[in-house]
Amino acid sequence: MTEEVASKPPEASNIITILNELWGDNSLIKVLHHFEDIFFAGIIIIILVSAAYLSTKRKALIPGKYQNLMELIVETFDNFVSGILGQYGRKFTPFIGTLFLYIFFMNMLGLIPGMKSPSSNLNTTLALAIVVFLYVQYTGIRQLGILGYLDHLMGNPRDIIGFLFIPLMFPLHVMGELIKPVSLSLRLFGNIMGEDALIAAFLLFGVLALSFIHSPVGLPLQIPFMLLAILTGAVQALVFSLLTTIYLFMMLPHHEHNEHEVGIEGERKEGI
Repeated sequence: MTEEVASKPPEASNIITILNELWGDNSLIKVLHHFEDIFFAGIIIIILVSAAYLSTKRKALIPGKYQNLMELIVETFDNFVSGILGQYGRKFTPFIGTLFLYIFFMNMLGLIPGMKSPSSNLNTTLALAIVVFLYVQYTGIRQLGILGYLDHLMGNPRDIIGFLFIPLMFPLHVMGELIKPVSLSLRLFGNIMGEDALIAAFLLFGVLALSFIHSPVGLPLQIPFMLLAILTGAVQALVFSLLTTIYLFMMLPHHEHNEHEVGIEGERKEGI
């Protein structure tokens, strides 16, 4: 047990860890401690589901402040996704928007005393990345068809040179698709774990700084890093969502998208 604790990066104790230290013999506390990341991720799910329920429970023609806020958030995500995916954007807005909010609030949860960021655990970020990977592949097969999906993996060969490079392009594209969830999960996990470890280290330094006077509290040396963590946590949620949107864009049938844009441009010129 001592070796296991020593091998982990430093982090501030959360409420479940404290309960485990006080009443570790309790079977319920043991279960909570083992699944603490799922427990804290569940808190975020409850918050998001409750917010969505309350925003749609009493919809009004003249919206109040809360409904205005929810509509602003949805519109912002819709503009963001549609700006990248074009005509396909609105279809993927719910997925991308939910992904961003879920990751953002998981990142922020660790800044609340007694709480923990589930995204500081590799299992959580890997699970999110696998969901994105499966959704992107499903989208590719559904939008392109099996043959179109395989054609995409082969690099869309259209001439003799393209067909000759299939033995090289196909394994490269397959490896590229498999590497995407690995890079997504490691990027998010590394940044959030590093933030939590840094905050915990300076929290400890603050306590040690006043230990000579036996102060019950320490210097708030962690505050600047907590403010920085708010910014970096938002950036990491945005990066994860942005890369997911780009992966979806790469799987969509671009020729249809271009023809649609050309048609609109032609109609505008005719109108002029």
